Amino acid sequence: MEKKLKLQYPPGDLAIWIFILAELLVFAVFFSAYAFTRANHVELFNEFQLTLNSDAALLNTFALLTSSYFVVRAVSAIRENKHQLCARWLWAALAMGALFLVIKSTEYAHHFGMGINLSTNKFYMFYLSLTFFHFMHVILGMVILMAVAFKARAGDYSAEEHDGVETGASYWHMVDLVWLILFPLVYVMR
Repeated sequence: MEKKLKLQYPPGDLAIWIFILAELLVFAVFFSAYAFTRANHVELFNEFQLTLNSDAALLNTFALLTSSYFVVRAVSAIRENKHQLCARWLWAALAMGALFLVIKSTEYAHHFGMGINLSTNKFYMFYLSLTFFHFMHVILGMVILMAVAFKARAGDYSAEEHDGVETGASYWHMVDLVWLILFPLVYVMR
């Protein structure tokens, strides 16, 4: 008879959920400040929003959504006790995270090359602050996923004990969720 796994809710370590909620609260404050400032400077925000590369941002959205799918596959693999497959899905997710960083770095290089910085105007202050704060979270998420991938490859997780995989996946999905709000807020909404 097949043994059924007991699923834990919330998945992963409880401490990561406290951390995730704190991070989401910080982003909510930033998003509120952006929305409030935008409402008072609509023409400025609309004008400089057009200078952003929305195609690159859309490609980044694809990269992060794909990476999340790969992380879901990694969790599914470890639940079936396939630790090598879990590690491979995590490395695939990391590759998509790296793609995000390359694309975003290219955008930053373009803006910095044009002399744009935090003091250029209010729009760029928010654009650079919000996206760079998220950029740093992508890097942290990749460090976490990398540690989990190494442990998965070493066989340190199993179908019965894989809290580390669930914890890393939860954090990575938070990073994606924030981008799914940030992308339309900064690049699309007029």
